[in-house]
Amino acid sequence: MNSAFEYTLKAGGLMREEDYPYTGTDRGACKFDKNKVAARVANFSVVSLDEDQIAANLVKNGPLAVAINAVFMQTYIGGVSCPYICSRRLDHGVLLVGYGSAGYSPVRMKEKPFWIIKNSWGEKWGENGFYKICRGRNVCGVDSMVSTVAAVQTSS
Repeated sequence: MNSAFEYTLKAGGLMREEDYPYTGTDRGACKFDKNKVAARVANFSVVSLDEDQIAANLVKNGPLAVAINAVFMQTYIGGVSCPYICSRRLDHGVLLVGYGSAGYSPVRMKEKPFWIIKNSWGEKWGENGFYKICRGRNVCGVDSMVSTVAAVQTSS
């Protein structure tokens, strides 16, 4: 996400998805049009690796960009995902939107604290497009790369 924020700063902003739709490929020329910029990032910052600080930043500033290893997300259907072993090789960007103190983890067969993550795979995936993952142990690297936009300018 930091690379995306840096690109957005350098490019001068982002276009709306309807003006530059996602195609799932990086073939072809860039079609970025500075005249159609809908939002600009004025600054961003990296958030501490400490989970209490991450939670405090989430409460104060709203959703946070996080990187995660998505291997267990691919088979997720609900509950709190608490894999015993998960690589911390980060390969997917998601949005950290909340947390809870106790949710049932089928793997652990008990209640566990969790992060709530909004994914980009649509509402039919997971719990209406959301994923719950154990909080407290940097499971799947979820605490390893957290950042937030410090200032945004938007146009209508």
